[in-house]
Amino acid sequence: MNTIEKNKALINHYNNEFIVKGNMEVFNEVIGDDFVNHTAAPGASTGGEGVLYFFNEILRPSFSDLQVVTHHMIGEGDLVTTYKSFHCIHQNEFMGIAATGRKIIMDVMDIIRVKDGRFTEHWHVMDWTSVMSQLK
Repeated sequence: MNTIEKNKALINHYNNEFIVKGNMEVFNEVIGDDFVNHTAAPGASTGGEGVLYFFNEILRPSFSDLQVVTHHMIGEGDLVTTYKSFHCIHQNEFMGIAATGRKIIMDVMDIIRVKDGRFTEHWHVMDWTSVMSQLK
C-alpha cells in the first residue's frame, strides 16, 4: 500500500473509531502534538483540544446515533480531502433549539495533512445553513 492509500485508510479508521465511536485511544494516536486546525471556530483552540471540544461538548451531546458516510476521498502528496456526511438524530438542545428527534444530515468537507501516520493540519467546511434548516 502506498503512502496516499495508507493516509486514506488512517482517515477512515479515525472517522469510524473516533468520530463515530468516540475512541480516545485512536484520537491520541492520530492527532499529532503539532496539529493545527486552521478553521477552528472563533475562540476555540486550534489544537487537538478544539477537536475534542467540538465532538465531546457540542456534537455528541446534541446528536445521537452518529454515522459517517464518505462520498469522496482524494489524496495527493500528504493531503487527503474528504467529502462526507454525518448522519445523526437531534436528541438534545443544540444552539438553543430544543431536541426535535429528527434525522439530520451534516455535509462536511475536510482537508487533512498527514505526516508519519499522524494528522498535522486540518481545514474544514460544514454546511451549517443546511443543518439549521433541518432543525426547524
